[in-house]
Parts: sequence; C-alpha cells; structure tokens
Amino acid sequence: MSAKQIFFITGTDTGVGKTLLAAFLLHHLRRGPGRTLAMKPFCSGGTGDVRLLQSLQPAELSDAEMNPFYFAQPVAPAAAGQGKIKLREVLKKINQIKAKCDQLIIEGSGGLLVPLSKDFLVADLIAALDCQVIVAARNRLGTINHTLLTVQALQSIGIRPERISVVLMAGGRTDISCRTNKKIMTDWLKPIPFFEIPFLGNQKFSAKRVEKSYPRVTKILTKLVAASKLC
Repeated sequence: MSAKQIFFITGTDTGVGKTLLAAFLLHHLRRGPGRTLAMKPFCSGGTGDVRLLQSLQPAELSDAEMNPFYFAQPVAPAAAGQGKIKLREVLKKINQIKAKCDQLIIEGSGGLLVPLSKDFLVADLIAALDCQVIVAARNRLGTINHTLLTVQALQSIGIRPERISVVLMAGGRTDISCRTNKKIMTDWLKPIPFFEIPFLGNQKFSAKRVEKSYPRVTKILTKLVAASKLC
C-alpha cells in the first residue's frame, strides 16, 4: 500500500450508500497499520454523514477540516455555493489532511457529474487527485445502466481500470433485478473488481452500529483494500 493513499468513494447517484461504505472502510483501515482519516469536502443539507464519519475518528479533525465546504441548502454544491469555489481551494484542503495521514478516505457528493462549482464537477476533482476510485452502486432495477455509465465516465477522464472498484450496496427494498445484477455487472465490468455489501438493517448507523456490523463485512473490505493498491 502506498504511504500516501487516497480512496475516493463516489456513487452512481445520491443516497446509494457512500457514507456507510466510507464508514466501514474507515473503521477497517483504522484497525490496521498507519493513520487513516476520512473527509467529506462537500456536504449540503443535513450533517448526518459528517457526524457519522467524525464519530469514527474522534478528536482527529475539526468539522471544518473534515468538511470544509458545508451548505445548509440540500442542493448541488454549485448551486448552494453560487459557483464561487475554485478547484485549487478544494485540492488545498484535501492535501492538508492528506499530509496528516497514511490513508485518506474521501466521500464525494452524489455522482461523477454533480457540479461542485461553476467550472468543475466531481469528476474533475477525481481527475486532479492521485487516487483509487470506489464506486458505490444501489442494488435495484436500473443499477446496471448507472454503474456502467459511471465506470465509462471514469475511464473517459483517464482513470485506469486497475484504479477502479465497484461495490454493490444492498438495501431494504428489493426487486427481481437483485437476483441478476451482480452476475451481469461482474461480467461486464471485468477486469474491474466487483464487491457486494449485504443489507445490514434499516436502523440509523452510529459508530457503535458500524463496529457491531463490521464482522459481517470484514472479509469484503479486506478484499476491497487488497484490490485497491495504487499501481
């Protein structure tokens, strides 16, 4: 593993399980060697995502360090911030946290084409970072199209297949596609590694619940990290 590794978690949409995946990955990596921190550069609306991740790294970062761009309105950051944020400002904030740790987990906002300001998208931020990209996808009808489009978009901005992983997040609501999504996407995504996180309940997650549920996903996270070594 690189001495300074970034795991960027993006999604096929909003509400697909990025925060939960980031929380489990944070808990997993903090049990191993080196110092691991997480940040969510952009957050709009509620602060639940920030609170969960901060609870797993208590007293490590201030909220302003962990979430430097917060907007009360639950809209795209470009709209909430009136398009005034510059990409170099975001990279500066990220690099300040990167300098404090060995592994940095970054939770993105929505999907790749979410505008973060008037002149850059989530995809542009990823392209500017030396990072592994983990795509969180919702296991339900439509996910095949959304996931393949996301992976195609990542490759179009120069992210090589060996730097991409896909994680299918199971939810409480299921449909008939849940029986076939994994098989079809595994075939179409090769050689990109594909993983699946099982449904872990509808209750709100806390640091305690992450720790309690962790044994159910330990092997999956171990394989995910092994597949995400920087090349």
